[in-house]
Amino acid sequence: MRVLHIITGLDAGGAEQQLRLLLRHLPARCDVLTLTRPGQVADGLIADGVRVTDLRMGGNRDVGALLRLARHIRAGRYDVVHTHLYRACVYGRIAARLAGVRTVVATEHSLGARQLEGRSLNAGIRVLYLATERLGRATVAVSPTVAALLRDWGVPGRRIQVIPNGIDAGRFRFDEVRRKEARAFYGLPEDAYVVGCVGRLVATKRFDVAVRALALLPADVRLLLIGAGPEAGRLHRLAGELGIADRMLMTGELLGGPDPGQGAPDLPSVLSALDALAAPALEETFGLAALEALAAGLPVLYTSAPALTDLPRASAPGAERIRGGAEAYARVLLRLHVAGPGDRAAPDAVRRYSIEHTARQLMDVYTTVLSGHDLEASP
Repeated sequence: MRVLHIITGLDAGGAEQQLRLLLRHLPARCDVLTLTRPGQVADGLIADGVRVTDLRMGGNRDVGALLRLARHIRAGRYDVVHTHLYRACVYGRIAARLAGVRTVVATEHSLGARQLEGRSLNAGIRVLYLATERLGRATVAVSPTVAALLRDWGVPGRRIQVIPNGIDAGRFRFDEVRRKEARAFYGLPEDAYVVGCVGRLVATKRFDVAVRALALLPADVRLLLIGAGPEAGRLHRLAGELGIADRMLMTGELLGGPDPGQGAPDLPSVLSALDALAAPALEETFGLAALEALAAGLPVLYTSAPALTDLPRASAPGAERIRGGAEAYARVLLRLHVAGPGDRAAPDAVRRYSIEHTARQLMDVYTTVLSGHDLEASP
């Protein structure tokens, strides 16, 4: 089976890194095409032996890119076209139809009740999404929460399949050696209490809540912002205004895979170096960072994480939902700090989200749509 994965870009984001991890476990011959921005994840895919093509799309009005994409699909003689992220889903579905490929699967990574991929939803986005969705055979929702939103939008239930994101839990298992090495790399005292935030530095992640919480916590508490993005400057200025710039550190983008970038520790190593994770975003589609932190045995404070809220509470006892702002996060972090380190074993929730299981479920979808049958209804 030949599968072409089309994605909007290949920066070090959650959807992009999930695609790379998935391709290591899919028993199919997979190529990847990115519309724009081949970044760290593109380099990682190439290192894994995956063929990556950059379409060099010039923007939403680059009609020529649609024709180039259709030619690429036709030349590759792909059995399945699998699209990821909004622009890739819109253009990929149209191009696949132009190329004569009707077996099109899309994964909806970033749909929320009020936003899509960090942008506010509007009628135009919704109309275009639904119009092109009809050109595909199946839409994969990464959580029951996302599946419910798709049905509310009008996507027929027979075309929706819930397949949660997966993780390689063993890679994130707590390691005392990696903890000491990562702390030494970033100059973090061994006795400091280190809180981390993981994700793109964008306004919707609300990392400013964690920065403000840091100002309310004792001087031995440090904050590690793990990621890059347009909010970096504002967050740095905020820390300066609050007088805590010397207690906050930004790591830039880190890869989740086995190859650390430019000598820096990789994400699993940095998670071992933390004592808690804060995830204050008001709206997440899945909550992959929270799940990876749980795999590292960390207590997780979150505002939105369907990966956790869709499960029984007892399956993730180290996760706590915080409904307030900086004061609420600071209050719980102080309690955790005073209580001292706990067991760093991964909870049951982590075992529910293995990447191997995700890959098997996706192969079942490919087989079903290739046979011309409808999917079984998802909850």
